[in-house]
Amino acid sequence: QVQLVESGGGLVQAGGSLRLSCAAFERTFSSYAMGWFRQAPGKEREFVAFITRIGITYCADSVKGRFTISRDNAENTVYLQMTSLKPEDTAVYYCTAGSTASVVTSGRSDYWGQGTQVTVSL
Repeated sequence: QVQLVESGGGLVQAGGSLRLSCAAFERTFSSYAMGWFRQAPGKEREFVAFITRIGITYCADSVKGRFTISRDNAENTVYLQMTSLKPEDTAVYYCTAGSTASVVTSGRSDYWGQGTQVTVSL
């Protein structure tokens, strides 16, 4: 099984930046598609960004142009660089891993981290 551990969350002012990291404890990390979801209190989990095993990326319209997903296969880590943060970005951010793009973007992947809190203040 794949263990995922997120880090890098915290409190940031609107307009600021933050970088989230997701460390994957899995020797075949490079074979997985990876993604980020987020969930605000009282709301459903929302897709944020996706990256294939070779680095092709896609971001949700709500974050496109502000967030960038990347991966470092040598370090078994995926990142979410967030800029121009808005209060509506406040949520718990979850890292996920799956064998295909479809299972990741649909939220059906089997592997999820515990989440890291991002709070954007005015």
